[in-house]
Amino acid sequence: MTTAPQLPGWEHVYSGKVRDLYRPAAPHPAGDVVLVVASDRISAYDHVLPTLIPGKGEVLTRLSLWWFDQLADLVPGHVVSLDVPAAVAGRAMVCRRLEMFPVECVARGYLTGSGLVEYRENQAVCGVSLPAGLVEASRLPEPIFTPARKAELGEHDENVSFDVVAETLGAGRAAELRDLTLAIYARAAEVAARRGIIVADTKLEFGLGPDGRVVLGDEVLTPDSSRFWPADGYAPGHVQPSFDKQFVRDWLTSPEAGWDRTSPPPPLPRDVVERTADRYREAAERLVG
Repeated sequence: MTTAPQLPGWEHVYSGKVRDLYRPAAPHPAGDVVLVVASDRISAYDHVLPTLIPGKGEVLTRLSLWWFDQLADLVPGHVVSLDVPAAVAGRAMVCRRLEMFPVECVARGYLTGSGLVEYRENQAVCGVSLPAGLVEASRLPEPIFTPARKAELGEHDENVSFDVVAETLGAGRAAELRDLTLAIYARAAEVAARRGIIVADTKLEFGLGPDGRVVLGDEVLTPDSSRFWPADGYAPGHVQPSFDKQFVRDWLTSPEAGWDRTSPPPPLPRDVVERTADRYREAAERLVG
């Protein structure tokens, strides 16, 4: 993994698959905050790849900031300032430190990915029963809340039922997060549809602010946390083209890569890097302009 940069006034404390987290080296004017930096790293199949995608961190940050604004009347976001070191300008945010809930809050409006795998096993996803006869990319009768238990770095999140979330957080808090997740998804789907994009599903993270209010954290409605499909040409029954790292996934599972998913992943070819970067940029341009 690429080493997190040293930044004046900030101390590095943690690196995830894509983001680097810093704390202030001295008391910050905004109070208890962290600096969240979106790198150009890319992950697939629970591995961080050795190849960077140029401009990816800026796209993730630009989209997140835009979506925080679109959702501000539904839930407060954790961003407090864009006064960041010059070395990471455009891909970093000063954010309120939150007590994060140990749950990935996922909303699905379409059936694909791990949801499709689970549906084929028992005609349900995370305990939510669904009609028979659904196929890859089927639109669901209504969006559903399909939470996951957060995994350690390098591990895969585990889909769980709403009851498991209620046992972990309490019934009231679980219902609050479910309702917020579905409200955010509904807003996002409506906004994106006007721009020719289907939001198939999205993953959100929430935490408690110092005043005890639920706050939307992490990244929001980016190609890393959501499946964006072009609306023109949408047809259920097969995998849809998407504005994300599908080129990377496809290459890694191809004979050309020769990767067994247990050893460190190989470097990406230049054309895969360029096509992936183009897809991230196109998502931002379609949504934000």
